Amino acid sequence: MAKEERERIVIPDENGDENLFEVLFKFDVDQTGKSYMVTIPVADSEDDDTDEVEVFPFRYEENAEEDDLALFPLESDEEWDMIEEMLNTFQDDEYETEQ
Repeated sequence: MAKEERERIVIPDENGDENLFEVLFKFDVDQTGKSYMVTIPVADSEDDDTDEVEVFPFRYEENAEEDDLALFPLESDEEWDMIEEMLNTFQDDEYETEQ
């Protein structure tokens, strides 16, 4: 079974070097009106030899006029807890899909 193609985005690091990331999933939180995405480096997503992959979660805002995203680091333990819960759900769904 072919792996579905995921959205990819370029994220510059603190040195200004651009890195390609694959978007695992996005979700919105209706109570706060905030949007989040969880990404992994493309190099890690293409290396099927390891089960350990570092994820990079962000809060994001879309700028429709410039067709651009503004990414923000997570600011609270509540955001981290929410991302962890969503990641566990995502992993469970991925596992069920592979079976």
